[in-house]
Amino acid sequence: MRKTMKITLAIIIGLVFTFLELNLFISDYGKNESLSSRIRAMFSLAIIFACLLWLIFLKKKIEVFIILGIALFVFVSTAVLPNLIFPKNQIINFNSQNKDTSSDIKIFSPPAYKPIESPLLISGEARGNWFFEAEFEAELYDASNNLLGKATLTAQKDWMTEGFVPFQGILSFTPPLTSSGSLKFLSANPSGLSENQKIFEIPVQFKEIPRRKVLLYYYNPQKDKDELGNIKCSSAGLTPIEREIFLSKTPIQETINLLLKGRENLKPEEIAQGITTEYPLEGLKLKSINLKADGTLILEFEDSFNKTSGGACRVNILRSQIEATAKQFSQVKKVYFLPEWIFQP
Repeated sequence: MRKTMKITLAIIIGLVFTFLELNLFISDYGKNESLSSRIRAMFSLAIIFACLLWLIFLKKKIEVFIILGIALFVFVSTAVLPNLIFPKNQIINFNSQNKDTSSDIKIFSPPAYKPIESPLLISGEARGNWFFEAEFEAELYDASNNLLGKATLTAQKDWMTEGFVPFQGILSFTPPLTSSGSLKFLSANPSGLSENQKIFEIPVQFKEIPRRKVLLYYYNPQKDKDELGNIKCSSAGLTPIEREIFLSKTPIQETINLLLKGRENLKPEEIAQGITTEYPLEGLKLKSINLKADGTLILEFEDSFNKTSGGACRVNILRSQIEATAKQFSQVKKVYFLPEWIFQP
């Protein structure tokens, strides 16, 4: 009977220890420093050391092995595994001023630990001082710190308050090259001063989705010169770069939208080769596409700030980039633009 009570007491102590360990992990998860890992390690090692002393001097083997086993299990599951799943540079980070912004913002979507895919619904609550004109930004990065996409998050209620305001937005992103990444929330900062910038960051895992390779046509003026070295502004300067998109039912639309991101897609080595583009253009959006049975592709754009007009040379290159990118798809024979005045000198 006494032996049963001792075993029961040992199990209770072990469960209490487990509860404390998990609470440390949950409450400290996401802090900038690995303080919680150090606390859990010290706590676990202290319990393990006490168990060994108990085993050596009191020889209470059954109780000790139960507590020791639980201690080791919890230590591995809450102190070791999280660091393997989310390496140090993937754990939630705050901005360089090390301001703890976790009390200013709550994230409801994406939920923790659930793999994400594009388009990503982002929702949550943030204090009113995160907004300006009812908006602030979110940016998605892969583990190599490559920017995959941005989204404007919009207040769903009056943002002129010190309390929490619900927000929502949709973030479309390019296929990542890594399995994990980070989602950064950047407070609106009309002053432009770094000390006023708030940043909240959460780790994300990307859902495995089939992909396909596509070509995006950019422009290299070095390949588009006549005998005298003058720029011809012709399609001879178009240069394809290979990228990936998620496998979807709208590959043409996805590819053109990716092209419109322009310089965001270019790697340093491609820029060094002279590959360039004027995209992205402020206010330019692809509204719809319509592929006719005869192979005519009708692209309807919105150009809020009339950025597609200008000199004949500039307009021809901008237009040619889209046409060449669209015509890589075998079913596209011709490309028409709407409204008719868009991409005109």
